[in-house]
Amino acid sequence: MSAIVVEDLTKSYGQTLALENLSFEVQEGEVFGFLGPNGAGKSTTINVILDFIRPTDGRVDVLGLDAQADSREIRSRTGVLPEGVETYDRLTARQHLEFAIESKGADDDPEALLERVDLLDAIDKKAGGYSKGMSQRLMLAMALVGEPDLLILDEPSTGLDPNGAREMREIVREENRRGATVFFSSHIMEQVEAVCDRVGILRDGEMVAVDSVEGLRDSVGSGTSLRVTVDRIDDDAIQAVRSLPDVDSATVEDGTSPTLVVQVDGSKTAVLSALEDRGIEVQDFSTTEASLEDVFQTYTTGTEVEAR
Repeated sequence: MSAIVVEDLTKSYGQTLALENLSFEVQEGEVFGFLGPNGAGKSTTINVILDFIRPTDGRVDVLGLDAQADSREIRSRTGVLPEGVETYDRLTARQHLEFAIESKGADDDPEALLERVDLLDAIDKKAGGYSKGMSQRLMLAMALVGEPDLLILDEPSTGLDPNGAREMREIVREENRRGATVFFSSHIMEQVEAVCDRVGILRDGEMVAVDSVEGLRDSVGSGTSLRVTVDRIDDDAIQAVRSLPDVDSATVEDGTSPTLVVQVDGSKTAVLSALEDRGIEVQDFSTTEASLEDVFQTYTTGTEVEAR
């Protein structure tokens, strides 16, 4: 079953087209990453899903319900961490949570929620004195109220230090194990790559790719970068490596010992064997796959990058 269905979604603001025939699905129980450069239409898409704005055309279903006709029920089953939202300066963390709990008709314990986001020691402090990271933790706690079926997290690691970002990722995994579907919008590739089952890439209001991170890597042909440090290198060996069927390119980096950098889509062993067969000693080697950032650059700029 699909938790979110977006079909032929179009949204225009006067002469400005923010979304054009956007279609994708988020499966129930998955963590779906939503990527795109600034201005791609990510926030507009989220706002339509939550019925904060109405589409010009197309339809959106959330949790099997119509996003417009059933928006009240959808929101009762959804936890949202919006980008750029501000806390109420004069209210404490406890009061923020009590308001969210009452609004959803839930029976959560504010202390337990704040302990999950490592903010329990500030439960009775007014939010006006919070740092940006503390405010982000509080808003995440509010999103968790009522054990929502769907979590929509828009730039959830904003303001968090590395430990806070790691804790946030663990909470996402915990919620997903509980059964929640997570819609995870972020520009930080490492966060998306660490927690998401599938990733959708938005460009100019259109979805240009949807797949697993591994599937996206394969689709752009970035392959693997194999770095081989050798005792020496010659043209015959370089040509032998370049002629291998799975090798896209091979270049030499000079140094104390020369390093051969090979872009390869198949067997790395064949590269090492080709060198050793020509009497070249392999002193060290390492492999690096294309990162999600490399894939993102390819899809959003049209410029293919090599794995690093």
